[in-house]
Amino acid sequence: MSDKYKIRDNDKAYFITITTDGWIDVFTRKNQKLLIIDSLKYCQNNKGLIVFGYCLMSNHLHMICKADDGYDLSNILRDFKTFTSKSIIMKINEEPESRREWMLEYFSNACRHLKKEQKYKVWQDGNQAKEIYSNKFLFEKLNYMHQNPVKELIVENHEDYIFSSARNYAGLENNLEIVMVDNKLITY
Repeated sequence: MSDKYKIRDNDKAYFITITTDGWIDVFTRKNQKLLIIDSLKYCQNNKGLIVFGYCLMSNHLHMICKADDGYDLSNILRDFKTFTSKSIIMKINEEPESRREWMLEYFSNACRHLKKEQKYKVWQDGNQAKEIYSNKFLFEKLNYMHQNPVKELIVENHEDYIFSSARNYAGLENNLEIVMVDNKLITY
């Protein structure tokens, strides 16, 4: 795996993209989306995750985040992906899902090449982490995330998308609390 997108400094914030294996549209149902939001809340409250912005799409999650002092962002993301992977498979099995057989077969085949034995692989390897190195880059990525649902024609206005921090920045209620940034580089 390339070193290009590795988390190297836990004192820095990163623009993270976590993608489902095969870009499968897993997050099309409310309960799958809420699973991700609840898991992020858990990581905030128990694992030292600080979230400055996010957007959950049907097959990927964007975040601008960092680890609180004494925590390791790579470990937080690893634990998040491990837990949500198992939970997603459980929801696919337990809740109404017209694509159940196809999805389970895909995620099962996705892990056949792995040395470590596991039954399903929901997330792609890596976290596509890009260090936030300037104010311009920070706000470019924040805007990019928030415009995702608009570009996909899910909503007309970015603040209308429930699973995005665009709501927080617009002063609207949201399911996930974040640390909002203004016109300065993240130094939290």
